[in-house]
Amino acid sequence: MKTLKTTARILFAVPFIVFGINHFLNAGMLAGYVLAKWPAAVILVYLSGAGMILAGISFVINKYVRLAALLLAAELAIFAFAIQMPGLFNPQTMQMSMIGFLKDFSLMSAALYVAASTEE
Repeated sequence: MKTLKTTARILFAVPFIVFGINHFLNAGMLAGYVLAKWPAAVILVYLSGAGMILAGISFVINKYVRLAALLLAAELAIFAFAIQMPGLFNPQTMQMSMIGFLKDFSLMSAALYVAASTEE
């Protein structure tokens, strides 16, 4: 069972490392697309990317997993409710926003599960 938990934790980390790297490689596009009206949008994209990479690394090396999972869950809640949810009320963006909202909400829930099941 311990091997399964370790494997699941590491597999859970991989997408966040990839998403985080994507935030650094495409910060301008993400800032303009998602956060166009937010002040210091590019800085927010970099910070969220760093958060995802650090959470992923934490999961892989099995250090500060509970804290990393809770912070990641908070970040994903912000993504779901502040970035994705407003698009649910626009008929032109409703479908893509629903997909993004459900993705972020599901990943947030999984991060909370990781935090709750971590023995630190």
